[in-house]
Amino acid sequence: MRLFYIKYPKGVTASHLLSWSHYYELLKIKDDVEREFYKNQTIIENWSIRELRRQKKTGLFQRIALSKNKDEILKLSKQGYNPENEHELIKEPYVFEFLGVPQNQILTETQLEKKLLDNLQHFLLELGKGFAFVRRQYKITLANKHNFVDLVFYNYILKCFVLIDLKINEVEHKDVGQMITYLNYFNKEVINETDNETIGIILASEKDDIFVEYATASVSNKLAIGEYQLYLPDKKVLKEKVKQILDK
Repeated sequence: MRLFYIKYPKGVTASHLLSWSHYYELLKIKDDVEREFYKNQTIIENWSIRELRRQKKTGLFQRIALSKNKDEILKLSKQGYNPENEHELIKEPYVFEFLGVPQNQILTETQLEKKLLDNLQHFLLELGKGFAFVRRQYKITLANKHNFVDLVFYNYILKCFVLIDLKINEVEHKDVGQMITYLNYFNKEVINETDNETIGIILASEKDDIFVEYATASVSNKLAIGEYQLYLPDKKVLKEKVKQILDK
């Protein structure tokens, strides 16, 4: 109770939005910047206690913060996470521990896709705010050849379609070219005048930052490449990386 009084001396401003159980979880976080982020994000996303615990366990703050500088991290803490473009959507990495995949099991892309949709509620929470599921294996026919986008979502905050391609290996040139084709098709044939330009995300088990930089440098489409893992990240490593950014 003393710690609660010290950290939230004017807690009345948020007390009607958070329960004591929420505060109890928040007070376990020693870092003030990180704690403030989770408090604001809980209010923005209306997280349950269970979801707040999961996001803490998966290191959501650190995963978002790793792609930002010191000022952006401090802003993130005060205002919460509200992505405005394709790059701000990406987390480093996405965590799919909710799939419960044994560490010795190797999934195919089809199996991964099915498991994500079988756990759609958790997947939507991991993607972030504003996502609505549209379709799986969206068919695009060009020159009498059928192509299929793994997952199609619509983000009602960004007001655009979001196409996701899943890769169980490292991202290659052909994957980037394929996604560009999908984006061009959606922007010409699917969206209407009220929609913003379509965003494409390639989610892979591995990515090389140098390859990503050069592969997307001159791309005019809204394309981002993210990495996912099936198990909980090492929070100590993530926290140390964020600390290094803040200490600069």
